[in-house]
Amino acid sequence: MKATALIAEDEALLAANLQAELFGVWPDLEIVAVVGDGQSAVKEALRLQPAVLFLDIRMPGMSGLECAETLAEEWPEDAGAFPLIVFVTAYDQYAVQAFERAAFDYLLKPLQLARLEQTCARLKTRLGERSVEVGGELALGGIVEQMRELLAAGGGGAQAGQDSQDSSPLRIIQASAGNTISMVPVDKVIYFEAADKYVRVVTADREHLVRSSLKELLLRLDTQRFWQIHRGSVVHCDAIASAQRDEAGKLTLTLRERSERLVVSRLYADRFRGM
Repeated sequence: MKATALIAEDEALLAANLQAELFGVWPDLEIVAVVGDGQSAVKEALRLQPAVLFLDIRMPGMSGLECAETLAEEWPEDAGAFPLIVFVTAYDQYAVQAFERAAFDYLLKPLQLARLEQTCARLKTRLGERSVEVGGELALGGIVEQMRELLAAGGGGAQAGQDSQDSSPLRIIQASAGNTISMVPVDKVIYFEAADKYVRVVTADREHLVRSSLKELLLRLDTQRFWQIHRGSVVHCDAIASAQRDEAGKLTLTLRERSERLVVSRLYADRFRGM
């Protein structure tokens, strides 16, 4: 079958250049979509299910890494193999080493023809190997493992960049509503949930909104007690009553003091294993 690819690049000239270069080194590759932001990349990748994704690291709204993370979580169970991801980056060599450890391929800007040819050769080989695999779950399992490694490598660098004051564990959440600031002990929080430009802070009997990102909060939380279970959810491990897996393999959590159930994504499902 003819290989297909999607390009996500917010600079139109660079996207056009990559498309032209790909046509020269891999004429049989069909570019099914060219988009300029991460949200569009996720939407079109889920709709078209291309074999290869070329993702720019820096894009408005959602980065290439966040796009890959979202796709790993949302890729349908009954779909084909998860796309092979090639990150396109202007990062320095230190960051590139993180991509290599995670077993993803990458292209540095400005693009070098010889490097692109090498990447395409690797992609062709891997696609040929996939053609004899049964189903796509094996490939998806591998990409989930790679995403964990890559996110861990990236997260460590981000945390190292915080000053000493920010590195201490957070004890109190100051949630403002009108003229009132509620002092919410972190120990009382059952879970945090991303909500647009805010984070919902949920306790047993109340909910608060704080103007922050979940990523910023994660840098201040004790990760031994607060577990990320989804790109948009972090739960206090002591608040979890049980974890149930349905026939399709979807994992959900029952909480001790709340009636709602929380969904665990593929990226974090390995936290829940019987002893």
